[in-house]
Amino acid sequence: MFFFKLGTYCSAIFALAVPWLCPSPAKAQLASSPWSVTDQASVRLLSATEAVGATEDVLLGLHFRLKKGWKISWRSPGDAGFSPTLDWSGSENLSAANISWPVPERFSILGFETFGYKDETVLPLTATLAQAGQPLGLRAAVDYLACNEICIPYKATLALRLPAGESRPSAFVHLINRFAVRVPGDGAAHGLTIEKVEASGGKTHPMLRVTATASFPFSAPDLYVEGPDELQFAKPAVRLSDDGNRALLELPVSGIEFFQRDLNGIFLTLTLVDGERSAERRLRVVAAASASPPTAMPGTDATAWPLVLVLAVLGGLILNLMPCVLPVLSIKLLHLVGHGGAGSWRVRYGFIASAAGILFSFLGLAAVLAALKATGATVGWGIQFQQPWFLIAMTLVVTLFACNLWGFFELRLPRWIADMGEHSSHVHGLGGHFLSGAFAMLLATPCSAPFLGTAVAFALSRGATEIFAIFAALGLGLALPYLAVAAAPGMATRLPKPGPWMAKLRLVLGFALAATGIWLLTILASLIGGSAAAAIGALMVAAGAALYFRRRTRHWLERAGGMSIAVVAALAVMAFLIPANLPESPRPGKVKVGDSNAQWTPFDGPAIAALVAGGKVVFVDVTADWCITCLINKALVLTQGRVKERLAGGNVVSMRADWTQPDDAISAYLAKFQRYGIPFNAVYGPALPEGFALPELLTEQVVLDALDRAAGNTVVSSRRPLL
Repeated sequence: MFFFKLGTYCSAIFALAVPWLCPSPAKAQLASSPWSVTDQASVRLLSATEAVGATEDVLLGLHFRLKKGWKISWRSPGDAGFSPTLDWSGSENLSAANISWPVPERFSILGFETFGYKDETVLPLTATLAQAGQPLGLRAAVDYLACNEICIPYKATLALRLPAGESRPSAFVHLINRFAVRVPGDGAAHGLTIEKVEASGGKTHPMLRVTATASFPFSAPDLYVEGPDELQFAKPAVRLSDDGNRALLELPVSGIEFFQRDLNGIFLTLTLVDGERSAERRLRVVAAASASPPTAMPGTDATAWPLVLVLAVLGGLILNLMPCVLPVLSIKLLHLVGHGGAGSWRVRYGFIASAAGILFSFLGLAAVLAALKATGATVGWGIQFQQPWFLIAMTLVVTLFACNLWGFFELRLPRWIADMGEHSSHVHGLGGHFLSGAFAMLLATPCSAPFLGTAVAFALSRGATEIFAIFAALGLGLALPYLAVAAAPGMATRLPKPGPWMAKLRLVLGFALAATGIWLLTILASLIGGSAAAAIGALMVAAGAALYFRRRTRHWLERAGGMSIAVVAALAVMAFLIPANLPESPRPGKVKVGDSNAQWTPFDGPAIAALVAGGKVVFVDVTADWCITCLINKALVLTQGRVKERLAGGNVVSMRADWTQPDDAISAYLAKFQRYGIPFNAVYGPALPEGFALPELLTEQVVLDALDRAAGNTVVSSRRPLL
């Protein structure tokens, strides 16, 4: 009878979930031309939208895929080659098309320097329509040069038609934006400034000396120079000073004998690149004050390393005090309860194992982020909470942890291992502590803390070595309380001995983890919809019920146990299938769900400059449903008292950017400030046209002072806050 009821119960759950497991027909993507394929390269034309929309501009992309070892040229090819060109003759409703150039790579072949792209690139294009809202017919004749040891010119004819209608994002919008964010701007958002370019050496040994500064220490700066066709500019020699925040780049100049004048007074376009940062500026060459070598000694950012590592440890330590500590605290309390009355060596080894779990998890996260960064993907702190798969997996794990605390099932080693004695049991326990530490790290990532943003930003703007070192320091900070108990195990052994009170505590901690699971489902609802998240929640409840019925049928333990495990596995698979079969929803620019305050408008990065030029103050809040620190800032500061009144004032435009789901435009905006996680708040105004970033944790006074400073109403210290 029991199995009949259990089967009927699971059948009902399955029937409720079936609508989410049946795939819906995918819409045909019409936002791409066919590939033009050669032996060395393939090229096609892409659109970021499926239709032209109501505006006169449409974002396009010229997509190249190159055979290994082959390259195409940048807009300035260097010592050899020519840039891709497009002829739009025969296009319909096209007024103009402007091409943008992402930062290139430098290639050296037999002493010659060339600049370009390898493997894959997209050249962003902005098409201006002759008549807004009318269909756009594109016909592009593309001439380009593919080079390896030899160079082969190719010509491709590409055609793409975009109908009239709503400009819904196409399947290629993320690909285009991934390369669009690499197009250099003026450098202000990256904290880069190209100050001046000087000429020395006359016509005998001509040399350019370019001075640049950075708000963050330089890593490996490079410079691309464009000027008169007769001149060639070599790779710069770099000297760093001021703890790596100032760079002097010296470039020998050749071809001066074919130039009718010296370098003084000519205009050059300078593109400065430092890792993920870039800046571009057109400057007039001036005569150097002195032809003598610069006095600045070669420097590196090594002096900044101790400070950044200390900030990382402090950020990880403070993370223990953030609101996301609720599930983490549950795990810590379980450790303490489990060690009650035990010997000090058990306490020490258990907490060391937990600390090791935290450290190895941070290193694992560093490995994932370094790999993603190497592929050009968006990286950041807490961005795994943008993925439905991760949230479903975490919800399932939290559900199982809660069921374990409630006594629905126990995790045991096989009997033959348990019979091996005390040592095996101890090793098994250490494994559990290690996994608990890893779980604590995962649940801590949606929180930010003071100093955390600085450390993460420094790491993710650098290479793999820096990422691993700084994330290890973050893990050390989060693990310090565990290590403190391991160093003084007497703190745990003073707890009461195990007794009936433990069952009550397990019940309470189980409900704490269940609350965490509900919170994860609310985040999931913002990604895949409330009904789908509710269906997944029902599957989690069904899994818990199956484990509960298993406990209630002790006399059928063998058979019921196997069935309940199979049911839980089947329900877990069903939960993972639900988001795979949902139709992809568009990404509207919306104010955060649940925000009823009328003063908030959707984030519009390009509009900020125009608003500031009109005398407005702009406050930007980048937030997400999964960011607990963001929710605290909103609840305690942004919706309270004088701050709420100021943000609702007529001279302040309050923008809110929702990063709950992946959004390349928001990621690019954060990257301009060298930020890779949230919360993030910035203020713009007539006195701060380039923006001013606020600390992660807001206070009323911090926000009000920033608004006053942006409006030019008061004098505030110009020192940038420690982020």
